[in-house]
Amino acid sequence: MVKQMDRKAARAKRQRRVRYKISGTAARPRLNVFRSSKHIYAQLIDDVAGVTLASASSMDKGFEGNGGNKEGAFKVGEAIAAAAKAKGITDVVFDRAGYLYHGRVAQLADGARQGGLNF
Repeated sequence: MVKQMDRKAARAKRQRRVRYKISGTAARPRLNVFRSSKHIYAQLIDDVAGVTLASASSMDKGFEGNGGNKEGAFKVGEAIAAAAKAKGITDVVFDRAGYLYHGRVAQLADGARQGGLNF
């Protein structure tokens, strides 16, 4: 009998491996990404204090577009960069959260870079 891979457990394992190596501070917070099939979310997290400094998602009221495609992910990246600029944050650590750096995750990162974040 062939054992079927549990995708959620495999992603959680990759996520733990990445989070072991990186951590966010107040000066350089962690830019965390979560993607579902229809939406994409981004947060700036200070792991030392355990607080979320800023967030943006395709569920926000002012968001126009579809969060399930690359264009929407790019817009969310620009939105998180604008929220970070408002708080005076320019440098971040990117946390892909176990996802491949491809598609919507890469577009969100490109949007954040174009918005002025350095990572």
